[in-house]
Amino acid sequence: MKLPPGPKTPSWLLNLQFEANPFGYMDNIYRRYGDIVTIMSDSTPVVYVSNSLGIKQIFSNTKEISARGALNQDFALMTGQQGILQLDGLRHKHRRKLLMPAFHGARMQAYGRRICELTDKIMNQQAIAKSFVAYRTIEDITLRVAIEVVLGLEEGELYNKIKLLLVSIVRYPQSPLYEFVTKLPWGRQDLGRWSPRGYMLHLRQELFDLLYAEVKKRREQADPSRTSILSDLIFARDETGAVMSDEEVRDLLLSPVFAAQDASATAIAWSLYWIHRLPEVREQLLRELDSLGESKDPMSIIELPYLNAVCNEALRIYPTQLFTFPRLVESAVEVMGYELSPGTVLIGNIYLTHQQENLYPEPKQFRPERFLKQQFSPYEFLPFGGGSRVCIGATFALFEMKLVLATILSRYQLTLVSKRPERPKYGNLICYPASGVKMVMHGRRQHQGQSQSFVVGSV
Repeated sequence: MKLPPGPKTPSWLLNLQFEANPFGYMDNIYRRYGDIVTIMSDSTPVVYVSNSLGIKQIFSNTKEISARGALNQDFALMTGQQGILQLDGLRHKHRRKLLMPAFHGARMQAYGRRICELTDKIMNQQAIAKSFVAYRTIEDITLRVAIEVVLGLEEGELYNKIKLLLVSIVRYPQSPLYEFVTKLPWGRQDLGRWSPRGYMLHLRQELFDLLYAEVKKRREQADPSRTSILSDLIFARDETGAVMSDEEVRDLLLSPVFAAQDASATAIAWSLYWIHRLPEVREQLLRELDSLGESKDPMSIIELPYLNAVCNEALRIYPTQLFTFPRLVESAVEVMGYELSPGTVLIGNIYLTHQQENLYPEPKQFRPERFLKQQFSPYEFLPFGGGSRVCIGATFALFEMKLVLATILSRYQLTLVSKRPERPKYGNLICYPASGVKMVMHGRRQHQGQSQSFVVGSV
């Protein structure tokens, strides 16, 4: 069977090239090999597909191509062995159904009000005329939302402990020291708490212990009136009709927490960057937001077409998730004219799909209007992955993204610190803004119809 073409460069060198400049690396690969390419990982062929028709074949063919949880074991360090990413078949399908109600329906309106309140509260704490890192500030908002929506906790000792642990778990792998040491031959070994791997395992265990204790406590003091994913799971039954164990419930909480915290914060930070880099985008967005008046209902905000287009374009040009979760060829199958043998791994390249010029003319340009003129299929626009492994919180992530942006833009006057382009940095499947998007807070913004100057000071 013939594999698609690909570079003969050793995988370790390709990894270094990718880490140094992920987008430049992928653009070069595409120019040389096209929209289906093979990268060898030891003796395993890994085929990356960026053609939308090829991605449709992968997502649609569940007979010869499987989305095995075993392929996601690298994420088990932080999401547990029984998290949604690690499950297969009926168990995976059933657990997804258990988690879905929290991200849809009547609860969303209550979540919406809380998202706007938290955003205003945290933004109002920024010092006037001083720079701040937008990503860190937005991360604080999305982390608080995640803790409240997923765990149903109110501010207090446990809330603060979990918040601190989650911040450490996300930020520590981004540190220059961690990145340097883990590239060394021994760098990924557990050499105790003072080694990078050992320290991550220590943080993980602290988080797991806290969550396990909270699950156990909430089950003993069961309150059906509480609304959170944790409360839902405590009362839920598995596919056999049995109550899930405390460990199962704990592991199922982790993926939604990390997705709601990290991926959402990254997407919002990128959006703030583009909106403030392009004055015409910001002005059009403000006109649309001002059309709702001073008292903006969250459910009206999420229906705004240009806001939706801006969010989609931010997710297209710098998708927070660059690749789909891997699939495995179980029996011989044809993908884009290539006969692939069992054992071949298939991965959708989301970034390169979003760069296809036949779909997105001038793909390097930030142009929200493309999403007003055309509706793209889930194989052409897939910022949250697709098929059976599409991000379970995708709808909520976009919902949160719109409300945080709308609250910040309509109430605060911000500018970028630097005119230089923001550089992307890859880590843990997510593409971060390298500097975190540095901004300056100038004060509260006046609404349309009032003086066009902005108000300096707090509420």
